[in-house]
Amino acid sequence: MLIIEPKKLVKTISRRELAKKIDHTLLKPNVTLSQLEKTCIESRNYGFAACVIPAFFVERAVKLLKESDVKVATVIGFPHGNLTTKAKLADTREVLEKGAREIDMVLNISALKSGLYDFVKWEISEIVDLAKDYDAVIKVIIETAYLTDDEKVKAAVIVKEAGAHYVKTSTGFAGVGATVHDVLLLKRAVGEFPKIKAAGGIRHLEDALIMIFAGAERIGTSSGVRIMEEYDKLVNSLK
Repeated sequence: MLIIEPKKLVKTISRRELAKKIDHTLLKPNVTLSQLEKTCIESRNYGFAACVIPAFFVERAVKLLKESDVKVATVIGFPHGNLTTKAKLADTREVLEKGAREIDMVLNISALKSGLYDFVKWEISEIVDLAKDYDAVIKVIIETAYLTDDEKVKAAVIVKEAGAHYVKTSTGFAGVGATVHDVLLLKRAVGEFPKIKAAGGIRHLEDALIMIFAGAERIGTSSGVRIMEEYDKLVNSLK
């Protein structure tokens, strides 16, 4: 078991570095326009890496985050990954044309568990190739809650071979989110590339720090503001 002391680990990461590891996320099915605007403003004010929102809101988010360095991110094949490849490609092209520059796509979980590895790799590579035309980042969600450890490793290797930029643990909709065990497992499987994104159930600074310490380069969370507030409070207490 990996045990850390937040007071020690917080000294190894600056406020800006922490913010740039956070994908501030708003993906609940009942999201409203006012919530979107609030999340975009928070993303800009805190300087998060990306603001992850439903495809429906991409154009509005692009306008709200204009002249900031926060990337607009959205999800494809979410949350089950079982759309056809043609549908995933069409959705990806549309959101890229509207200004999204990071895509969190769900791999085809059914295909993976059925042993259709060549298909899974091909589908991801098709999305990756499309994204190159827009200089966009592709993160592939493998949904660890549904996979054995062997399947997690196999999925991560497929993501690596397909050329995606990140392997992401979870959608946050499968009941079980990111675990330290899975982050360590995926990191060992892929090495330095693709990077690891931990998501699902990360609600506090300590959660985020332990995932980063385990090897995650991005943290997907709807609690980005709380995490930053906890960071500020802890840092101030150490002065």
